[in-house]
Amino acid sequence: MFYWFLKFVAIGPAVRLVFRPRAEGREHVPADGAAILASNHLSAADWIFMPLSLRRRVTFLAKAEYFTGRGVKGRLQRAFFSGAGQVPIDRSSATAAEGAIRTGIGILEQGRLLGIYPEGTRSPDGRLYRGKTGVARMTLETGAPVVPVAMTYTPRRMPFGSRLPRVCVRFGEPLDFSRYEGLAGDRFVERSITDEIMYEVMTLSGQEYVDVYGASVKKAQAAGGRPGVLPPPAGEAGDRAPDTLAG
Repeated sequence: MFYWFLKFVAIGPAVRLVFRPRAEGREHVPADGAAILASNHLSAADWIFMPLSLRRRVTFLAKAEYFTGRGVKGRLQRAFFSGAGQVPIDRSSATAAEGAIRTGIGILEQGRLLGIYPEGTRSPDGRLYRGKTGVARMTLETGAPVVPVAMTYTPRRMPFGSRLPRVCVRFGEPLDFSRYEGLAGDRFVERSITDEIMYEVMTLSGQEYVDVYGASVKKAQAAGGRPGVLPPPAGEAGDRAPDTLAG
């Protein structure tokens, strides 16, 4: 109930009035049944704009830190994110990553829409980074189609010199991976599926693709790495990193 209150009363109307987000390809999202909405991740507001463009409820996997705050602020934050359709996942270990995948599978088995960011984190510089293979595991184990999604933000000048982005949400045609049925757990198959998904996201978004993990770039930058100098591409072991699903 709180989800629909936020969407249609408390937040949704104001966001639509101010940003006037545009949606393309909504007909590609199934009207019912399970589906994975695999999106690029450019802004902390991505999870607001995408659901506003759809009639169906979208459930996101979110980092557990959003749900563990203390005091009045922590309780309010926990209530807000829970009501907004987000489910907490622990990203602190490889075991936790497996738990996140199982959580996502459970959501899909209920016939719901699951929104995830295969990059595992927000883009550090606007480019599209290598996807984590958790999305492949989930589509293989549930048979749910994957709808690639691209969030785009372009500058626009507003009255009195202010600036707000022009927001567009693009939904691509559903991707069916039933040809790989029974191959969940095969890391080469999962990597192939993930790369196909990221290619479709890249085509929709127009972003430059970089074949390294965004989290690795952020880590290198935090350690004092030079801007524009990327770490080497990750091997398959990197696909089991703790941030397999959410940023």
